[in-house]
Amino acid sequence: MARVFLLTGGNAGDVKRTLQRAQQLINSRVGAVLHCSHRYESEPWGFAAAERFSNQALEVSTDLAPEEVLDAVQEIERELGRNRAAEAIEKASTGARYTSRPIDIDILFYDDAVIATERLTVPHPLLEERLFALLPLCEIARSKCHPVTGRTVGEMLENRKNEP
Repeated sequence: MARVFLLTGGNAGDVKRTLQRAQQLINSRVGAVLHCSHRYESEPWGFAAAERFSNQALEVSTDLAPEEVLDAVQEIERELGRNRAAEAIEKASTGARYTSRPIDIDILFYDDAVIATERLTVPHPLLEERLFALLPLCEIARSKCHPVTGRTVGEMLENRKNEP
């Protein structure tokens, strides 16, 4: 069994209900949810939007391989209303890198694996830059070590908080 850390989030629609449903679907399709953080509110990252994001970290025990986890969470995103084609059109018209969405599920860690394929990069390449990911992750995995940098989630969070 592998331990995978996921970050769920969104800022469109009934986000609280969507995150609850995402957790249920992850539990039934990816593996047992062992730990779940509280929901954390944050401003949109990398683009402007009126709606704040809500994010939650999950620790999941899974038998799935990393790309199978990716396939499963992307299917869950589609079922919960994420439309990547519509997002691409909006991003192209605004020039923004990101856009509002009902659900986003990122793979932050998969055990201590370092994965770099065309479809998947683990640990998540922007984890250390994203306070909105580090806060909920630190709640459930403060001592988890980043397999590349060697820093714990708690250390990454403190470094991020201490930046100007």
